Amino acid sequence: MMKKTSLYILITLFSFSVFAQTKSEKQVAVASEQLRKAMVDGDRVVLETLAAEKLSYGHSGGHIDDKKEFVEKIASGNSDFLSIDITEQSVSISGKTAIVRHILTAKTHDKGKDVADVHLRVILVWQKQAGKWKLLARQAVKFS
Repeated sequence: MMKKTSLYILITLFSFSVFAQTKSEKQVAVASEQLRKAMVDGDRVVLETLAAEKLSYGHSGGHIDDKKEFVEKIASGNSDFLSIDITEQSVSISGKTAIVRHILTAKTHDKGKDVADVHLRVILVWQKQAGKWKLLARQAVKFS
């Protein structure tokens, strides 16, 4: 009986946390997942669709890409994500701006380099433009 009660409580708490998201928070979470998938797939069309024209994409090593450079590196395979796992994600909305924070764990195989494991804390800034959430800024920092 205790196992059934514990399971019921766990399912109920999970349901409340899922449904507690606002419509905008859900939309930003979906856009963030589309970005993750497009980065693994190297999908130029999706990357160009999600990225704002004034994108500022900060790497953990300090380099900053604009939209064109970000899309080209991923789509060409120069920056190749073999996998990306996202954990501890939070979404916060303020008007037409959304802040997403998460931990990114990935395997990369950039051209000219060995396969590497990457562990980053990431902040994404999304802005609602013409009714769609666009990635305006991203910054990552390494951690162990």
